[in-house]
Amino acid sequence: MARDVTIREEIEVPDKVSVEIERYRVRVRGPKGTVEKDFSYARGVRIYVENGKVVVECFFADRKLKAQAYSVVSHIKNSIDGVLRGYRYKLKIVHTHFPISVKVSGDRVIIENFIGEKAPRVAKILGNVKVTVTKTDVIVEGCDLEAVAQTAANIEQATKIREFDRRVFVDGIYIYERGYAE
Repeated sequence: MARDVTIREEIEVPDKVSVEIERYRVRVRGPKGTVEKDFSYARGVRIYVENGKVVVECFFADRKLKAQAYSVVSHIKNSIDGVLRGYRYKLKIVHTHFPISVKVSGDRVIIENFIGEKAPRVAKILGNVKVTVTKTDVIVEGCDLEAVAQTAANIEQATKIREFDRRVFVDGIYIYERGYAE
């Protein structure tokens, strides 16, 4: 099996952003907040800061190690983008007969009267994510892409309908836009 001798990727760090690395823990700070990632699963990958750049490298990489190295690079780039611009997911509240009531309570989103159900459905908010609810929209914002995306997915999954025809019962909360918060 062929192995690459050296994989070395450099990530430019903007002026407004600072990156701290201790062992496999990377902390990225910027104007929108702080993102901390643990890359202890990527043991064969070296991560360090050199001349204002984050360097990710590994030696004699097989397919698995190469995939881990490029995964680490992508996560660090997403963290830098997040602390500079932030991420936003927009979800649409759709109902046909029973009006859905959505409210935020602490680290939970509570969905009431979904298809006329008496018991409320609950979705978890992860990390340092801000959720705002308007009449027909739910907006999820934050600087950690994984936490924002997972929170939006939790809200969407909480309103999943089972044992009904999806073509007739379109009630739910659906992601319709995702991008930067700028």
